[in-house]
Amino acid sequence: MGGVTSSIAAKFAFFPPTPPSYTLIADDTRGGQLYIPEVPRRDNVNVDVLKLRNRKGNDIVAIHVKNHKASATLLYSHGNAADLGQMFELFVELSIRLRVNLMGYDYSGYGQSTGKPSECNTYADIAAAYTCLKEQYGVKDEQLILYGQSVGSGPTVDLASRISNLRGVVLHSPILSGLRVLYPVKRTYWFDIFKNIDKIGMVNCPVLVMHGTADEVVDWSHGKQLWELSKEKYEPLWLSGGGHSNLELYPEFIRHLKKFVQAIGKSKSSTNSSKKTAAESDTQSKPSETGTSDKFELGSDLPEVSRNSLDSRLEKSRKSNKPEKSRMSTDRVDRFRRRKGLVW
Repeated sequence: MGGVTSSIAAKFAFFPPTPPSYTLIADDTRGGQLYIPEVPRRDNVNVDVLKLRNRKGNDIVAIHVKNHKASATLLYSHGNAADLGQMFELFVELSIRLRVNLMGYDYSGYGQSTGKPSECNTYADIAAAYTCLKEQYGVKDEQLILYGQSVGSGPTVDLASRISNLRGVVLHSPILSGLRVLYPVKRTYWFDIFKNIDKIGMVNCPVLVMHGTADEVVDWSHGKQLWELSKEKYEPLWLSGGGHSNLELYPEFIRHLKKFVQAIGKSKSSTNSSKKTAAESDTQSKPSETGTSDKFELGSDLPEVSRNSLDSRLEKSRKSNKPEKSRMSTDRVDRFRRRKGLVW
């Protein structure tokens, strides 16, 4: 029965970019160190490219971006139609803006990771990344922030529900569960996947939820209900007019993330007194039209696989002061999936 469930899950939830947006090459001049040739190698950015073996026997590709001013590490689980080549520049910018070390990884069957995508494999994948952070980089649980975007909220909430002393959790356009994206069911069925609705109450750290009010893929109600069910709520970010894949283009996105990272950092460093993350009222946060210093703009050295779509979105957002509906580099595939209600 578990195999049937996994098969159903894979058909609904996983759409790895085909072909992958990047390749891996071993640099013989640096002792076989791995690098991604599609991404410009910059002297001022310290990035490790890694292969991790998960408990299922799959080799998982991960990148670790180091910030020498960091006091926290962010473990990022991306959405279901992206891979590390497309996410690389965002990871670098988040590391710089938030002053954190950041690890991102590709799920089994994504990018250059081996194996096949499945719910069970994503749990093994994030566990391998978590183990690497602890054993290779010396990261303690109280220094770790888990970040899950869209379907990445599944492995994020699952891991967070089993670790008692995390610094924080960020849920970006999250899902209540896989089936609830497609149908407004009122109960959890055995064949459902990524049952965040049943696990979020076991997360014992501050939880920030960010969701666009005009999300056409995962309804805003998913984020609202997960926030309401969280034990330790942090002020949520409801971006008025925000879609499913364009929240990074709103100035309030990076501003609110920075506020969260700083707040939970102070909370951890100040003796375990009363928590400073009491929830504020469930009020919409409208995107700011001023304060351009917090506008989230990616650098000019984007890999070609995602450069055109991101650059055009950024240019249009400057002209209109409101982001357009996001387009990924796999536009035609995404349009088909959205018609079927499958991209999340």
